[in-house]
Amino acid sequence: MSTITVDGVTKRFGDTVALEDVSFEIDEGEFTIVMGVSGSGKSTLLRCLSGLLEPTEGEIYIDGEPVTGTNKNVALIFQQHNLVGQMSAYANALTGSLSRCSLVESVLQLQDEEEKYRALSALETVGLVDESQKKVRQMSGGQQQRVGIARALVQEPQVMLADEPVSSLDPGSAQEVMRYLRETTAERGLTTLTSLHQVNIARKFGHRFIGLHDGQKVFDGYRDDLTIDVIDRIYGDIDTEGMFVSDAETAGESSSPDGIEADGGRR
Repeated sequence: MSTITVDGVTKRFGDTVALEDVSFEIDEGEFTIVMGVSGSGKSTLLRCLSGLLEPTEGEIYIDGEPVTGTNKNVALIFQQHNLVGQMSAYANALTGSLSRCSLVESVLQLQDEEEKYRALSALETVGLVDESQKKVRQMSGGQQQRVGIARALVQEPQVMLADEPVSSLDPGSAQEVMRYLRETTAERGLTTLTSLHQVNIARKFGHRFIGLHDGQKVFDGYRDDLTIDVIDRIYGDIDTEGMFVSDAETAGESSSPDGIEADGGRR
């Protein structure tokens, strides 16, 4: 497991300020959701954490080491899956081992048996081992995103980042993907940050929440602190009434990895 420190991070693209003086710390094994509307800076933050983008100002540390580029111990799940449709779920999951083998070995599936076992094990973890030979293009959006989670698990990271992993999915598929993401990262003790704009799904599956608005951190707390006033601060003038689920809809949802129940409902 890994700790994350974000210290005064600002990211500019020309005259546009995507992030402004953002700071926070994430403990080992914590499951954190970054909330905000599109354009609030969520994706920029995760790309800085993954090393795909370099902050204009400030520093990011993982286990006390500065992030200066991509890191094999940090996996990023993309919003649009980034899978190869003509390849099977198994072949896509197996590409998570690229940091440990050559591109040729990966394309020809010449990885050793241990790597192949990791791919099948990861697919089993996300409930897709029986679909392992199915071409990804024949799968639903929710299944494809679960393949993306499996691929990230094969990488064997210490930190898991997920950039709007359910934004293009229907509500049922979105909840299924979030359940697999939360459970699998808890089982493996991964420090996890996922960005979401849906308040109801965030409240149902989240433990800790960081709210961004116009690139600034406007909230950092836990579910009981996520009041309607805080939601309004994060989402501004957007009508969030339909973004909450009722207590009845969340009834029966298993507790989060840290033992805090998912309570749902508007407060």
